Amino acid sequence: MSEFAYIDWLRRRTACSPRVALGPGDDTAVLNWPAGVSCLVTTDMLLEGSCFLLDEAGPRLVGRKALAVNLSDIAAMAGRPVAAVVSVGLPRRGGRALAEQLYGGLRELADQFKTDIIGGDTNSWNGPLVINVALLGEPTGRGPVTRAGAQPGDWLFVTGALGGSIRGKHLTFTPRVEEAQRLQAWTRLKAMIDISDGLAADLQHLCKESGCGALVEEAAVPISPAAEQMNDGRSALDHALGDGEDFELLFAVSASDGEALLREQPLRDLGVTLYRLGECVPAGLWRVQPNGERKPLEPMGYVHELDGDP
Repeated sequence: MSEFAYIDWLRRRTACSPRVALGPGDDTAVLNWPAGVSCLVTTDMLLEGSCFLLDEAGPRLVGRKALAVNLSDIAAMAGRPVAAVVSVGLPRRGGRALAEQLYGGLRELADQFKTDIIGGDTNSWNGPLVINVALLGEPTGRGPVTRAGAQPGDWLFVTGALGGSIRGKHLTFTPRVEEAQRLQAWTRLKAMIDISDGLAADLQHLCKESGCGALVEEAAVPISPAAEQMNDGRSALDHALGDGEDFELLFAVSASDGEALLREQPLRDLGVTLYRLGECVPAGLWRVQPNGERKPLEPMGYVHELDGDP
């Protein structure tokens, strides 16, 4: 079957909302975007052998993850997803069946989050599977929540337990889109990021953009059962601090707003507990041990390394 037969198959299965003036099939898609509204744009590429093992995960979960990681980026800005463009590099052998199953996983999550799939590109080659999603969204409430804006004295929170995502969560997590919008309406979010590279690494990103430092209380870090079950010589705490692809939200609020969040737990009806990790300080990243001793918090986490990097 050719690329064009696959595109025809997709078009018959891709219903779009009234917001989509023109969907798959032309040189570009056309969206009706309200005048004066900002557009959030994000994209992520997943590579077989690096981001997933196709034989273990199966194509449906790979397709789901490809959209989910982008939804998590929109959530980190407290945004609302609108439309996705999907590009795939398919292995020639078995590519058509693989593509249909990928689409099933994409479609499932797109429907859940009311996101239109409006186009993309399809290629085949003699290599492994590559899938890339570009996602468009719009701000909510007070506007996009960036990584810049945290200040010394602000409290740091996370939306769930961390670590051990390789045991399955990295494929099945639910993007915190609804949770972020709820928080945006409930309190003033000073800065926010999704935990994709690891808590310590992503906290460093947030602090760098905000121009501040942070203290993380080791005893306050929520550790997932999966992290407790890891058996590779690293502690469960180090897994919680350094494992990537938890896709929880890390955010900063004022101390007074933080007290209210802890007291009210406004995401409880969504099955989400908010955990206070520590607070922002003028400089440095520190982990505070139960005895009160401070140690540097190294930016442990996943990094894509390139030849020639120092």
